[in-house]
Amino acid sequence: MQISDLPYPDPGVPDARSGSRFLLWLGRNQLGGQVRSFSWGLLHFSAVMALSFAVGYAVQAVVDRDGGRLALAGGLLALTGVTIALGDTMLHRTAVTNWITAAARVQQLLARKTAELGSALTRRVAAGEVVAVSTGDVEKIGWFVEALSRFLAAAMTVVLVCVALAVYQPALALVVVIGVPVLALGVIPLLPRATKLADVQREKAGRATELAADTVAGLRVLRGIGGEELFLTRYREASQEVRRAAVRSARMWAAISAVQVLLPGLLLVAVVWYGIGLVRDGRIQIGELVTVYSAVMLLMYPLRHFEEIAMAYSFSRPSARRAARVLSIERSIEGSGTIEDVTPQGDLYDPVTGLLAPSGRLTAVVCGDPDEAGRLAERLGGHPALDEPVTSVRLGGTPLDELPLDAARAAVLVQDKDPVLLSGTLTELLDVPSSGNVTAEEALRAAECGDVLDALAQASVDDDPMQAPITERGRSLSGGQRQRLALARSLVTDPEVLVLDEPTSAVDSHTEARISEGLRALRKGRTTVVFTSSPLLLDRAERVVLVHEGEVAAVGLHRDLVHTEPRYRAIVTRETEDEQAADEARKASEAYERDTYETEESA
Repeated sequence: MQISDLPYPDPGVPDARSGSRFLLWLGRNQLGGQVRSFSWGLLHFSAVMALSFAVGYAVQAVVDRDGGRLALAGGLLALTGVTIALGDTMLHRTAVTNWITAAARVQQLLARKTAELGSALTRRVAAGEVVAVSTGDVEKIGWFVEALSRFLAAAMTVVLVCVALAVYQPALALVVVIGVPVLALGVIPLLPRATKLADVQREKAGRATELAADTVAGLRVLRGIGGEELFLTRYREASQEVRRAAVRSARMWAAISAVQVLLPGLLLVAVVWYGIGLVRDGRIQIGELVTVYSAVMLLMYPLRHFEEIAMAYSFSRPSARRAARVLSIERSIEGSGTIEDVTPQGDLYDPVTGLLAPSGRLTAVVCGDPDEAGRLAERLGGHPALDEPVTSVRLGGTPLDELPLDAARAAVLVQDKDPVLLSGTLTELLDVPSSGNVTAEEALRAAECGDVLDALAQASVDDDPMQAPITERGRSLSGGQRQRLALARSLVTDPEVLVLDEPTSAVDSHTEARISEGLRALRKGRTTVVFTSSPLLLDRAERVVLVHEGEVAAVGLHRDLVHTEPRYRAIVTRETEDEQAADEARKASEAYERDTYETEESA
């Protein structure tokens, strides 16, 4: 796989059982790139180490006053220089390719998982964690995949150099053969502590990122209640914890770097001290001493990759663990059919709560807890939370979790409480998979988007609102305008079942009344479920269901439930407990007076 071939036609099915297994899976899927990087790395490191032989050969030629050998040494130096340049260039090229392709594979996997789960993803994993995984964690995972082949090439080079020195000069190579393993393994006792500190740093950084993302997402609300300073203080404290953890981690890595400078220095001193004695005794020549000395000095270059792979693994492991946690989230049951052979129709039924939405009717659902309403809406779309029962919602008797993902989404569309508008034109916003039975104009009219079209027309160059640009997340529009455009987008799709979670919470009552009429008319004969506590929407619903503490508590029409169900009335009318108690006392008093009057009349 080359960079020009990205994205992958199929990024594959990851092994998300753990962070280490996920890294191993990534490596196995890039064997070709790893082999190329290893080969070029081995050529590059070998050429670097060959410099020591060429330098020693040249020094010995000067000592012996042999011009021919000196010229040959010069040719060897030129050849090794060219080989070093070629190997380094191609090593960098292949290594960066491995990095980018690995990161692209992870990003594709995350994008596929996001598309598969939709808004249910952020109900199972914090939005900040998803942001952290898809940004900084992706780069760190790619770093380890890229560094692995260079480390293997460096390790192979060290082994080959030790063998070559043992053959070239056995007496002096003994010091090197003993010393090099000490250099390579000398930092191992420090690595567990360094890895632990790096893990702590990454966890604290992840929490800080989550806090920042959640704060930005709720910035408008925070400003409304004056909570900016409180959350700023929390983020400041979290960032200071990250700084302190980073300093502790950096100190440990600095100690590792110091050890990797100290031990080679000691080895060089030992080689020179022992080598001078051998030269004095006439057992080796000066050129051979220079060769061994140069080889030991140049060994520091490949040995540096031992430290790098340790750092890359320590930083990438928690990142891979987070990515694996996101990628391991699955639907309860994977369907095996296709959208062509599965077209479920009928009543929508949730066996957990007992909620029934009859086919072809507008059903309104009232929940006292907004979070419970959001979870139930996701359940109706076939995406229960991790801590919820796995019993599937049924559409016409068919469990949604047994359907293929495309079929389930074509059958049931859930519009979240806070739908997201992507940047682009209004035409692009409404260009979504649909049945074709509802036009964009009809959807916009039913969602009461007339004033939105007027505002977009003013922002358009040719006064065409459909071609007017919409900024990221619709930030140039008001909350009510964004909500109505999102509703229009959902209406265009014309699914078998449409589930709306508080679709009119940001509009005024007059607009809400018109939307309720337009929604009922446009969705006539189609199953629609609306989670709301608005009397205007509830009054136009053909069936109203009260869900209390996770179960259906009452079913009927709005005007009947208001008079007969105190819990329903308290939610819809925002009645306080004192007002509810007073109302019940008043009704009891009226009933007592009525009974007393009837008794007196009969007497």
